[in-house]
Amino acid sequence: MQDKNKENYSQQIKQKALDLGFLYVGISKAEQLDEEALRLENWLNKNYHGKMAYMANHFDKRIDPRKLVDGAKSVISLVYNYYTEEKQEDENAPKISQYAYGKDYHFVVKQKLKTLLNWIQEEIGEVYGRCFVDSAPVLERDWAKRSGVGWVGKNTLLIHPKQGSFFFLAELIIDLELDTDHPIRDHCGTCTRCIDACPTEAISPEGYFMDGSKCISYLTIELKEAIPEEFKGKMDNWMFGCDICQQVCPWNRFSTPHQEQEFLPHPDLLAMNRSDWEEITEEVFRKVFKKSAVKRTKYVGLKRNIEFLKK
Repeated sequence: MQDKNKENYSQQIKQKALDLGFLYVGISKAEQLDEEALRLENWLNKNYHGKMAYMANHFDKRIDPRKLVDGAKSVISLVYNYYTEEKQEDENAPKISQYAYGKDYHFVVKQKLKTLLNWIQEEIGEVYGRCFVDSAPVLERDWAKRSGVGWVGKNTLLIHPKQGSFFFLAELIIDLELDTDHPIRDHCGTCTRCIDACPTEAISPEGYFMDGSKCISYLTIELKEAIPEEFKGKMDNWMFGCDICQQVCPWNRFSTPHQEQEFLPHPDLLAMNRSDWEEITEEVFRKVFKKSAVKRTKYVGLKRNIEFLKK
């Protein structure tokens, strides 16, 4: 393919992604992630994935997108905003991470990715690819970092200098060769706010390394058994997920509210007070979280979390 074609296709794809509502788009060459593979291996060896056994599966696919998509040439990394200034009305109510306020992002963002892939196939030609939204062995933050849509901060989240970190990541891996982008500089500097603020000390003292088994998001969502007693009094009243390391990050002063109707919370969600949550029935759970990511923890899981916070 001519370099001019690569450049044109890259620009067209980026523009279409922006038209679909994505905030930022970057492109990397589909190749094996050697340096990242060593980090992942080290993380797994320390058992920082806790009970998330699936993180140790498909190691070869995690580090090489060509094993996920035959003939893969490019990884397109996309950013989709979910930041909102809306808050739960009762400050004493158990808290929900704001990414889960509205409809499950897996469905919302994946539909937009599929639309983008279909557009590529219609406008450019016979292109094979797959869409990924936190649903397969893809090292999304590493690809996003490589493609220049942010740097991986000390809290291990991707941070964009103009938008902070309240966004979802998605990837389109295709067999079309495109113009690639370059990583941007890390701007965390000497700041340690996320490390200092984490109540369970999940982030390593130097940053950039997370003990997933101590993370409040893991404890309230991924962990299916009883929450260990050692975390009593350290959950900061979070019943689903946790936003602490994002709330204290100076870069999130640049976050702007999303424009996605599907992410608007159920009318009852933000109005529920502490006792409403403590007395929540399965019927109310099903109504409020009908299409929400909170369904992942199920009613019994959310009740377990709320009970743990009461002790």
